[in-house]
Amino acid sequence: MSKVRVANFTVSLDGYGSGANQRLDAPFGDRAGELHEWMELAMAAREKGLTDPAVEQLDRFKDGVGATIMGRNMFGPERGEWADESWRGWWGENPPYHHDTFVLTHHARPSLKMEGGTTFHFTSDPIEVVLERAREVADGKDVVIAGGASTVRQYLRAGLIDEVDMFIAPVFTGAGERPFDDIGDAMAEFTVESMVGVPKATLVKLRRA
Repeated sequence: MSKVRVANFTVSLDGYGSGANQRLDAPFGDRAGELHEWMELAMAAREKGLTDPAVEQLDRFKDGVGATIMGRNMFGPERGEWADESWRGWWGENPPYHHDTFVLTHHARPSLKMEGGTTFHFTSDPIEVVLERAREVADGKDVVIAGGASTVRQYLRAGLIDEVDMFIAPVFTGAGERPFDDIGDAMAEFTVESMVGVPKATLVKLRRA
């Protein structure tokens, strides 16, 4: 059965999924380099043909995944009404998703077809409706809730996530957005499947019991 999962989401020691002051030259806000240093090291290791749990997790972000859901802030730095439709995401013309990707936003925009099979759909539908759309196009594969923190928080609060794989980075950001704020007892049904140290982070896998 397909699952809804958070894959490779990074939080700081004080629980933030991004730093303050997200902007064009710092998509994850201040101190983002420290927050995601584990990923840079894992990518470098993979290029050298090395492997460890962090390298393996890089591929799990896409293996068996048929659709992705993300928030407007993850797609780009703009807030409010779109100035125009020139912004096409952080990832160039061939984003890494290669499937239908739903962007939660209050501001309508036509779907955006990219190279490599990624199509961004901009939607203001309720999160439950967006998930049903994602499940339909995923056709039996998993759906990833990619972020940012607000999007993860909404789906956790609604009890719609089955698995969370997250990295805890050894840094205090002091500000930003926390994925686990104001979610009540949403994590009560989760158990810790494993915890393992990797360079510059700890990988924690949570599974719904």
